[in-house]
Amino acid sequence: MTSARHTTMRRALRREVAGTIGLLADEDDFAAMRRYRTFTFEDHETYLRQAEGLLRTLASDGGHTTVALFDPEEYEEYCADTGLNPDAPASRTRFTAELAATGPTVPYDGRPLSELLPDLVDEAVRQVTWEYATMLLARLGTCAVCGEDIGRDAFNRASDLLLRLLDSAGGPGTRHLVCSVPTTPETLLAALHVAQDSEGNAALDETEALEFTTVLAVGIATRSAAGLVMRTTADGRPDRVQGWRLHGERLLPLTAAEVFDAYCTDAASGDLVAPESGVDYCAAPPIGDEEPEGGHRH
Repeated sequence: MTSARHTTMRRALRREVAGTIGLLADEDDFAAMRRYRTFTFEDHETYLRQAEGLLRTLASDGGHTTVALFDPEEYEEYCADTGLNPDAPASRTRFTAELAATGPTVPYDGRPLSELLPDLVDEAVRQVTWEYATMLLARLGTCAVCGEDIGRDAFNRASDLLLRLLDSAGGPGTRHLVCSVPTTPETLLAALHVAQDSEGNAALDETEALEFTTVLAVGIATRSAAGLVMRTTADGRPDRVQGWRLHGERLLPLTAAEVFDAYCTDAASGDLVAPESGVDYCAAPPIGDEEPEGGHRH
């Protein structure tokens, strides 16, 4: 077999290989890696520019590449746990392979890194939020009165409320739901996108739905002052914004004025935010006001 034939076959095989690049998304992470002698980049801007060039080259060769967030602290812990030398490119490669299997990633789709990195950061935040919410539910243990698993019961109730909420929406359109649950040290947030056709069939991402339900379950289980907002977009009419507040295991509808106040107030400063044009702030319908089965509350 000729050398040219070997080269052609290797190129064909290369297109079958999926790869992952671990990126240092911000300057602090980049600065932390510069302590390693084998990490030869001198400034973050050049590093990102070279990474983007590599991603474009891999894409032009027909390859599929995903991008992961490279966290220097997690990398240091990984090397300590595995006995690897952190100042070695091979160690960084092994850590990146671990990220590909367990960490948040986004596929490279040709966009500039300035557009792709925010999506990657959002994905990382989503995963951390879900893991933290799951841990909170697991730590609640069992009810001293009935012996039931508090976290599981709260999750089942949250699932029921979400189904009732989607059933109440009515009509075709795209719905963007956000659930916020105050916790220490910071508020848990989860988002869910749902597309509903004219026949009432809803399409949603199962992972998003799981994360959303888990965060709502934390609010139920901890009796938090949680809130939920839904924005509906449909052809031929203004966007509609509706909201509910969590009271125990119920979602109580907000009035149009309450929705307006919640949507047009900056959560951090408390300052008023100008309302969007072409948006209606509407009263929400009641959602599953009946007691949970058995009427027992933990």
